[in-house]
Amino acid sequence: MNREIAVKRAEELVSKMTIEEAASQLRHDSPAIERLGIPEYNWWNETLHGVARAGTATSFPQAIGLGATFDQELMGEVGDVCSTEGRAKYNEHKANGDRDIYKGLTFWSPNVNLFRDPRWGRGQETYGEDPVLISELAVPFIKSIQGDGEYMKAAACAKHFVVHSGPEAVRHQFNATASAKDLNETYLPAFEACIREAKVESVMGAYNRTNGEPCCGHSYLQDIIRDKWEFEGHIVSDCWAIRDFHENHKVTKTIEESAALALKKGCDLNCGCTYVHLMKAYDQGLVSEEDIRKAAVRLFTTRFILGMFDETEFDDLTYLDVESKKNLEVARRASDESIVLLKNDGILPLDKNKSQVISVIGPNADSRACLVGNYYGTSSEYITALEGIRNASGDDTRILYSEGCDLSIPKPDFLSREYHRLAEAKAVMRRSDLVILVIGLNENLEGEEGDQGNQYKSGDKPDLLFPKTQRKLIDAVIESGKPFITVVMAGSCMDLSILNDKASAILQAWYPGARGGQSIGDIIFGKVNPSGKLPVTFYKDTADLPEFEDYSMKGRTYRYLETEPLYPFGYGLTYGKMEITSVEHEGDDPRNSGLTVKVSVKNSGDVAVSEVIQVYMKAEDPNEVRNTRLAAFTRISLAAGESASVEIPVSSDRFIVVNEKGEKVTAEGKVALYVGFGQPDARTEALTGRKAMTFTV
Repeated sequence: MNREIAVKRAEELVSKMTIEEAASQLRHDSPAIERLGIPEYNWWNETLHGVARAGTATSFPQAIGLGATFDQELMGEVGDVCSTEGRAKYNEHKANGDRDIYKGLTFWSPNVNLFRDPRWGRGQETYGEDPVLISELAVPFIKSIQGDGEYMKAAACAKHFVVHSGPEAVRHQFNATASAKDLNETYLPAFEACIREAKVESVMGAYNRTNGEPCCGHSYLQDIIRDKWEFEGHIVSDCWAIRDFHENHKVTKTIEESAALALKKGCDLNCGCTYVHLMKAYDQGLVSEEDIRKAAVRLFTTRFILGMFDETEFDDLTYLDVESKKNLEVARRASDESIVLLKNDGILPLDKNKSQVISVIGPNADSRACLVGNYYGTSSEYITALEGIRNASGDDTRILYSEGCDLSIPKPDFLSREYHRLAEAKAVMRRSDLVILVIGLNENLEGEEGDQGNQYKSGDKPDLLFPKTQRKLIDAVIESGKPFITVVMAGSCMDLSILNDKASAILQAWYPGARGGQSIGDIIFGKVNPSGKLPVTFYKDTADLPEFEDYSMKGRTYRYLETEPLYPFGYGLTYGKMEITSVEHEGDDPRNSGLTVKVSVKNSGDVAVSEVIQVYMKAEDPNEVRNTRLAAFTRISLAAGESASVEIPVSSDRFIVVNEKGEKVTAEGKVALYVGFGQPDARTEALTGRKAMTFTV
């Protein structure tokens, strides 16, 4: 529905409400107004990597795994599956009179915060550490969720505005301080892309303060989002974040003052209970009737655009459209593309026709929890790493299994259990030709503060080390002397230093989705060629990092790093031999009109290969970031011996730099562009054996 028409309908409907009724609609659990034919509606729903918390749904890799795909087209397909299944569930639940939480069409996804520190537990919910990568993946995801039909298919939400990435333990009282340059160079771009390019329907504020103001009652909501970026949708608070204004941030004294501050600054919808006190704030003269009705009109505009009061083209979607064969194929492709091969001494792929005994060992080998990360739905089938390896191994391979150790926190009989588990693992390894070690974390060891009883620092990791139980298991595997492959299932960077030295191969599998274990097995045995790329830097340890609470970008992420990483952003190996044979470019005025990079590629190997062509740039301008930065990327797949050419547009926006005042200015001097399958740095060249091609404009 045209927004202008929806606004008029919303204004007409809200005008018929009493002020009390209008105020009641600004809560996430909006009650029915029967006399006006308005049913109750709960705004809270999630689809971070598949429809979450609402029963059966197609399960995709956790967001950080989707980030590792570097695949814009795929993200559009993922978004379409999410909205299709969300609509189907909405239709079915509405028909049964169920309008409760997680049953609506307003999805509080994606999380477009920047993963600036690997200790942040919620980093797994993001697409990585680069604003271009985040934007390029979030935009097609949002567009496909919302659709381009007569009515909006579902509403997406860009969160958490704006400078937000831990620590989780103090998020309810913490003040994130960002310079004008960092704000506009790093923290704002993804949100701007979501609003300007994707026309996202909603934006969610963060828990913390940014530069002194609470994010859900910040002047940026009006000054930047609405005035500068011309946002037309609605703004929602994070859940119970407005309560923090008086309880934790101490910027207000009463709950009525908190409600008034948020509403007058532009927060239309309250996830939580603070707006229950809006009428008291109104009675005290803290908010006006106009403030309340303006927010209500914005919210009902969204409901009209979604067709909640009309017949729509989506009304025939049912549970038959949930976990369909087509949807599962998209999820399978996503898990295949998300897994990153970090090291391979030639051991991979394994030959399933070779008679051998393989031991699969580790606490994540046969775990379902490590498949899904957080904010997940329920799958009708789960395939663990052990099951996927067994399925892919062939008739001539014997698979032995031992859990080896607890994931982390000891049980009451810890010492006895660990002794026997480690002893079993050693016995299993002794009878094996090689070992597949499956280790890592799950949402109980990294995640959101208060979510599922996280065991480390309210969801954050204290360091990059594997839990002590797993470190003992790693030592035992090394001491066995058997060649071993390591599969890491975690949503963030771990300390892989000793594994980099000792393992024959390392796969970073993230949280690959409910059936992601099959992708792990198929990659190990060569049915699928690995093609994922790191969306974050893998540091050697936290000694390379500033303090967690320091929001300056100095020394953080690949764009500002001053030390050598263990594995760089954009890095990932394949089994094939893709090579760039030539690079040309078109565009006489790139700073104003952008340019097109024409890349000729050849697969000179004997297996099909998917690769990510990455374009980085570096301007001579003193306002440029410290290192090169990602400008564009695209995926390409070639059969053995096949050649192809691909055109990669680099927009004029990429020739913008940000000065110390936070102003965007056109880059001065020459701009060097680098085209390759990773960064143009010595570390990437040494790891991949391939050098980027360079040209200057």
